[in-house]
Amino acid sequence: MKLDGKTIYAQSSNIKSRTYLEYRKDMKKKAIAELEVLEWLEDKVKELYPGRQVKIYKSGGDKFLWFLRKGGVTREPDFIANINNEKIEFEFQYAEKGGLDFYDFKVSKVARKKGNKREPIENKFFVYIHKPLLKYAIFKPEWILENGEYGMVEAWRSYAFRVPKEKFERLLKPDNTLKSLCQRIDAKNFILNFQHALIDIDKDRLSYLLQGVIDENKIVKIIPKDLDCFFKVCFILDNLNKIPQNANLWLIYLLSYINKDVSLEDISKIVYCIDFLYSKIELKPNELTQLISKIKELKKKIEELYQSNGSYKSSLTSSPLEETRYALFSINLLEDLIQDMIYYYSVTELEPVKKIYENVGDVEKTYRLIKEAK
Repeated sequence: MKLDGKTIYAQSSNIKSRTYLEYRKDMKKKAIAELEVLEWLEDKVKELYPGRQVKIYKSGGDKFLWFLRKGGVTREPDFIANINNEKIEFEFQYAEKGGLDFYDFKVSKVARKKGNKREPIENKFFVYIHKPLLKYAIFKPEWILENGEYGMVEAWRSYAFRVPKEKFERLLKPDNTLKSLCQRIDAKNFILNFQHALIDIDKDRLSYLLQGVIDENKIVKIIPKDLDCFFKVCFILDNLNKIPQNANLWLIYLLSYINKDVSLEDISKIVYCIDFLYSKIELKPNELTQLISKIKELKKKIEELYQSNGSYKSSLTSSPLEETRYALFSINLLEDLIQDMIYYYSVTELEPVKKIYENVGDVEKTYRLIKEAK
């Protein structure tokens, strides 16, 4: 497949059930909660160790990228607390809903096997937030071993330590600061689901093309004469798990569509294509320089289109809700790209993202606007 003004053909009888982007959405929910909890947890650890210097850091394989590029889960703790230069691990869990009969903890996070006996992991705490009850608990693995039952968790398809509701909920303590914390987490998860729906909207728009590729091994023909056609090609290739032969050239060609008059809908298509191509290539120094410059340009453009009521606006023909969806979708992917480029290419020209959706003008306003509109 070459980008030379000629027709692009796509052919396959198999389509992926989940794209990499859809996998990342699921992983990002955990990252949203962890990054929002960080400052709150630091305050709680300071209460546990009064008079000592305390600093909490994200840990694990997802400490900077929020998800592992090749999938899988990390066995490292969620947080590391540095207390007077002594390191203590913290595992973070939270309940989204009430009415649970058991509270489950993965065996590998709680204990290690020595001979025929499981012994609790030392120098570790669990921090658990019960969102519906607005309560929390901080406890050691020993407590789980003493109060839990070893059993199968069907949802995990694996065995775990299961603490009965009666025992666990007695451990929980109320905290007035949890209300605003949980509201921020819920607002960002709501925004995540709202903006990610653009993928399903685009799938519906392109369903006739996607179906043509899947059914009877048909060939779809698209001439990449403009941004919309370029986007369709990338979207189909992404869903077919195919990589263009000249992906680096495609990326540079794509960047040429970025200009001062570009709309939010166009930006969402451009950023989707950048994200798709970026994950398939190794950038050369000149390509990296161009991409950094264009990411800065796109960030500034989106920021300028933010409205005081929490919406985004670039067009008179699209609704404020759809315009806002385009902006949030683009911000989401741009933040991912920034983190990835800093991590893998040691980029210093871009500021690392400390909290997801921190580039949204006002998360609370945007959340309320979407909620009311829906």
